[in-house]
Amino acid sequence: MRTSAVVTGVLSLLLLVLVVADWSPLLSFDRAVDEALHRDALARPGFTHLNRVLSDWVWDPWTLRALAFAVALLLARYGRRRLALWVVGTVLASLGVQQAVKALVGRERPVWRDPVDSAHFAAFPSGHAMTAAVVCGLLLWVLALVGREPWRGWGTVAGIAVVSVLGVGWTRIYLGVHWPSDVLAGWLMGWCCVAVAILAYRRSLVVRPLPAPERDHGGEGT
Repeated sequence: MRTSAVVTGVLSLLLLVLVVADWSPLLSFDRAVDEALHRDALARPGFTHLNRVLSDWVWDPWTLRALAFAVALLLARYGRRRLALWVVGTVLASLGVQQAVKALVGRERPVWRDPVDSAHFAAFPSGHAMTAAVVCGLLLWVLALVGREPWRGWGTVAGIAVVSVLGVGWTRIYLGVHWPSDVLAGWLMGWCCVAVAILAYRRSLVVRPLPAPERDHGGEGT
């Protein structure tokens, strides 16, 4: 997990630097992908509407945060208060990181003459992609912690989580409200937040040994 946190953190920082520096190959790639998908979105209004429903309702950040908070309430109800607080704290901390980076970078969103959707605030990183990575990563971690025996539904839940994380990233690019590098940054930063939270949680559970009692040397040397 430590390696995962370091790798995603370094890659996130590298991507941030390339975006801030307006690295031409990255900008050209972003523009080419968005233009191709925007043409397809205009040509297929039905499929575009489906993507809007998924992006704006099913995988909306507040929908996913509400799911995380509901899971935290269940954990607290069944006596896992520390874990519940960790879930809520990680979701809120990741939101703070997301907004701070958006303000720092201030990247403009794609602009279209005939947009199929709209979004506000800065583009980098994608809040949808980052929130999906954080919430889905946390929920899979929680299931792994509280599960006491092999569960047949694990594969289904993991599959839904993966589809949600990848799917929401796709919708943001397809709808023309994010550049591909925004989505990639959201995934990387989101998983980095989850990995750091897991490491911190594990460290918080380590019981430090009590210091050995001092011996009474009062009778020596008298």
